[in-house]
Amino acid sequence: MAVVKRAGTLLLVLLALWGLWEGYRRLWIETGWTKPFVVNDTTLPHLHDIVGALFESPQEGGPLLIDLLFHYALFTAKEAVFGFAIGATIGFLLGAVIARFQTLQRGAMPYVVASQTIPILAIAPIVVVGLGSVTIAGWTPVDWMRVSVIAAYLTFFPVTVNTVRGLQSAEPAAVELMESYAAGEWAVFWKLRVPSALPYLFSAFKVAATASVVGAVIGELPSSIQDGLGGAIINFNQYYVLNPENLWATNLIAALLGISFFLVVVLVEKLVVRRAPEQLV
Repeated sequence: MAVVKRAGTLLLVLLALWGLWEGYRRLWIETGWTKPFVVNDTTLPHLHDIVGALFESPQEGGPLLIDLLFHYALFTAKEAVFGFAIGATIGFLLGAVIARFQTLQRGAMPYVVASQTIPILAIAPIVVVGLGSVTIAGWTPVDWMRVSVIAAYLTFFPVTVNTVRGLQSAEPAAVELMESYAAGEWAVFWKLRVPSALPYLFSAFKVAATASVVGAVIGELPSSIQDGLGGAIINFNQYYVLNPENLWATNLIAALLGISFFLVVVLVEKLVVRRAPEQLV
């Protein structure tokens, strides 16, 4: 029954979104309103046309659009997973060090926050193109690895902030109790502080998972990668006036990829975090 209720809720939400989309489109076309933008078949296609475009071929005799976007999504997912792993690891380690030393929390956190104020579109070409000229022991990062750095850049910040907050959320009385039993600093860290921080960490992972997909797509733009969703967006953007549905369909697949990343984190959270923070401590 719970599954049926969730499926019914999802269906109702989708129908509501479809109604709002089509209602907004029809009202603006019939009234001739032009604010905030002119609504027509180019600027706001029918939803059924966007979905229908997935089952048509963008080129005569070629594969269906949904087949192309599926392979593009797998390539972008590889970049996002790699970037998420790097960013989450760096974020956790950095957060653990900052939480341990109060001086670093006052001195380093402002720079961590400031790192996220730089527009990602300005950093992406510098990182992706610049790393292409870097050679380490005769090895140069391939294009998709360089893109993963952008995904990691967007990932590490929420993990760092929530790691600091989570590690400091352990009850002082629980810490004193473990120390009274001669528990070492590492024992307190792994057996008390990390379990207490898990709810905070997974909250950060949910944000970071979707951000990694965004970073991967943006990172593909300056690198001229044609195998990912970023390359598909550039390609279909050039022919937007002729076939706007293709670009909208690509955006739909990119959104579904981000949602799938989010759901994976939610599933892992349900398997790992089974008790409330106050019960953990």
